[in-house]
Amino acid sequence: MTTTDVLDDRPTRTSAIKLYGEEGFEGMRKAGRLAAECLDMLIPHVQPGVTTEHLDDLAREFVLDHGALPACLFYRGYPKTVCISQNHIVCHGIPGPKRLVEGDICNIDVTVIIDGWHGDTSRMYGVGEVSPRAKRLVDVTHEGLMKGLAAIKPGATVGDIGHAIQTYVESQRCSVVRDFCGHGVGQVFHDNPNVLHFGRKGEGAVLRPGMFFTVEPMVNLGKYQVKVLNDGWTAVTRDKSLSAQFEHSCGVTETGVELFTASPAGLFKVPINGEV
Repeated sequence: MTTTDVLDDRPTRTSAIKLYGEEGFEGMRKAGRLAAECLDMLIPHVQPGVTTEHLDDLAREFVLDHGALPACLFYRGYPKTVCISQNHIVCHGIPGPKRLVEGDICNIDVTVIIDGWHGDTSRMYGVGEVSPRAKRLVDVTHEGLMKGLAAIKPGATVGDIGHAIQTYVESQRCSVVRDFCGHGVGQVFHDNPNVLHFGRKGEGAVLRPGMFFTVEPMVNLGKYQVKVLNDGWTAVTRDKSLSAQFEHSCGVTETGVELFTASPAGLFKVPINGEV
C-alpha cells in the first residue's frame, strides 16, 4: 500500500462530537509532540533567500523519517506537506519557488498522522528583522490564542473561547477573521465541533472532558474580510493588510485543558527580532 492509499483511506467527519479516553490522549500527545518538533526543526531554516518549497521538503522528510505521515499531502487535492502563509496571506499558502524576504512574517502549519492520530499546529516566524507593527500583530495573535485556551474547561462553551479571543484582539485594534475556524481533531483531521474565534459567551457546544479540537485564530492588522485566490486554497486579506495565526491542538480534561502541540523546547512562540 502506498502513502497515497493510506491517506485516502482515513476516517471521515460525522455530525457527533466525539469524546475520547486515555488512549486518545496518549495518541494525541504523541502526534502533537511530533508536529511541534517539526516546527521547532524549521526555525533555523526560516531565513531570507530560502524558498518556501525548500521548507516544505524539510518538513516532509522530517515527518516521514519519524514514522509519521503528512496529513495535508493529497488532502482534498492539496499538493504539499505544510501550508506557508506570508504577510497578507491569511492561511493555506502553498509552498513554491518564492523566496522569503527580509522583514517577512510567515505562518507555517503542519499536521502529522501517527497511529491514526492527528497532531495539528501552526506558529509564526519572523524573517530577519521585522517591523514593529508586524511584531505587534504576532504578539497580539499569540495572546489572543492564549486567552482562548484559558477559557477551556468542562461546562464552558465554544462561544466562550471565541468571545475571549475577539474581546482581546479588538481591544488591540486588530480584527479576527470570520471565514475560517478551529475544528474537532483526533482520528479525523477536521471533525466537529467547529470552534469560531469570535462570538458570545454561553453560545455553542458545551465543552466536556474528552473533546479534542484546535484553536487557531487568524488576526488581521486591517479589516477581517478575506478572499480565496484562483488556486482554490490561498486566502488573503482583502485590504492587503498583514495577517498572523497561531494554532494548538488541545483536549478538554476534568479540570481544564491539555495542549498536545506545546513545543518540547519551549519554542512555540519563536523569538522575533531577538524577543519572544
